[in-house]
Amino acid sequence: MHGAGDNPSAWVARWAPQMPSGEVLDLACGGGRHARLLATLGHPVLAVDRDEQALAQAAGPGITTLHHDLEAEGSAWPFAPGRFTGIVVTNYLYRPLFEHLANALAPGGILVYETFALGNERFGKPSNPAFLLAPGELLDVAARHRLPVVAYEDGIVDTPRPARVQRLCALGPGGDPGTIRLDM
Repeated sequence: MHGAGDNPSAWVARWAPQMPSGEVLDLACGGGRHARLLATLGHPVLAVDRDEQALAQAAGPGITTLHHDLEAEGSAWPFAPGRFTGIVVTNYLYRPLFEHLANALAPGGILVYETFALGNERFGKPSNPAFLLAPGELLDVAARHRLPVVAYEDGIVDTPRPARVQRLCALGPGGDPGTIRLDM
């Protein structure tokens, strides 16, 4: 999210209104564009980032910030299983967190994930394959953790800048995709 401006991702904006009431996690929140969107929808939001300056920008009504580096050696996942009715992750990839994200999602909660994929290197950074999703990787994560997939996209976007991305909207354990509106 760093440098992506203050406009929420269209992908996040599409699915956020369907998140069940309850606490939502904005992981690697950057300046808080999604935290603000989620707060305006009435969710208490926990905005987490390792960048204290970004967290200062993210702070606001309905938003609690947490300075935490989940990639630091010895850093433990600080959230209880089933805590969040929604989890938003954009423009961030740290694969060891996938299992924790799945476990932290409440039954029927919504995970909205959008980040860069292989092929993005032709558009600029990130270009290191360690920070780019492999083909179908988000689908594999959802399947591995039994998260029903509502929507998935893999391709090129033009805004906020040209990039190759993967996007996933999946439900928490026991979620029923038949309860999600696709035409919103």
